[in-house]
Amino acid sequence: MSAEIEGTVTRATGSWYDVLHNGETIACRIRGRIRLKGVRSTNPVVVGDRVVCVQGADGEWVIDRILPRRNYIIRRASNLSKESHIIAANIDQALLVVTLAEPVTAPEFIDRFLVTCEAYKIPATILLAKYDLAAADPEAVTAFHATYEGAGYRVIDLSALDGTGVETVRDMTAGRTTLLSGNSGVGKSTLVGTLEPGLELRTGTISESHGTGRHTTTFSAMYPLSNGGFLIDTPGIKGFGLIDIDDHEVWHYFPEMLRTAPDCRFYNCTHTHEPGCAVRDAVERGDIAWSRYESYLKILDDDDKYRK
Repeated sequence: MSAEIEGTVTRATGSWYDVLHNGETIACRIRGRIRLKGVRSTNPVVVGDRVVCVQGADGEWVIDRILPRRNYIIRRASNLSKESHIIAANIDQALLVVTLAEPVTAPEFIDRFLVTCEAYKIPATILLAKYDLAAADPEAVTAFHATYEGAGYRVIDLSALDGTGVETVRDMTAGRTTLLSGNSGVGKSTLVGTLEPGLELRTGTISESHGTGRHTTTFSAMYPLSNGGFLIDTPGIKGFGLIDIDDHEVWHYFPEMLRTAPDCRFYNCTHTHEPGCAVRDAVERGDIAWSRYESYLKILDDDDKYRK
């Protein structure tokens, strides 16, 4: 009878998977039937998955099956032959790293990520990184805080350069499995290295011609933290296409719209054109940020550029 163990996937390269079992990392492949089992995702096994592995007669470990996920975060795949790409599973919280300069994180990206977190019930916090650069434009910082704190999210100013916010983030990650995500070049890997100095992660530079980051993390990986938590570092994401969210439900995942919608004249208001729409009135008053409402309209339109 072959040996069988249960563990957590800490790294997924597409060919090999690192599985953590009783403090030991074991390299595993996956059974072909998992890869071919009619899954709509480009990656059937993801970082954070709890899996059962068996050892064959040749001594090689194979992931035999995936245990039920309590949650996951997903986006539309850039490979259009498949429908989706799961970023990570079994997450306690998500930290979205954004920057107001070098590079600029687009509001649509932020809002699509947050909508996905709301849809899959993953608490999200925004880290305003490179704060030492952002502070040069205090009005932009104030407006950013007002937009997202007004929506109901916590925003933490963060600078790995001078230490701003680092201890706050360290406390947040203690004893929890945390997904760290954001565009390339916003400083995710630098933050990981600051939180856990023993981790040597590659950091990248900003492309001068496009003002965007270069990809430095190739595959998602989960790192143990000395405070008892785990941090999942992900490759930089250019866009965040939504999937499995019905147009009629999108506004449910904007907390400020969800709070306001009960005051609409019509129970089935789409918040786009109806008379007596409390949401649009709130946008006009400035109680709901225009950028957030614009993201809502763009999600409904769902143009092809977010497939990347």
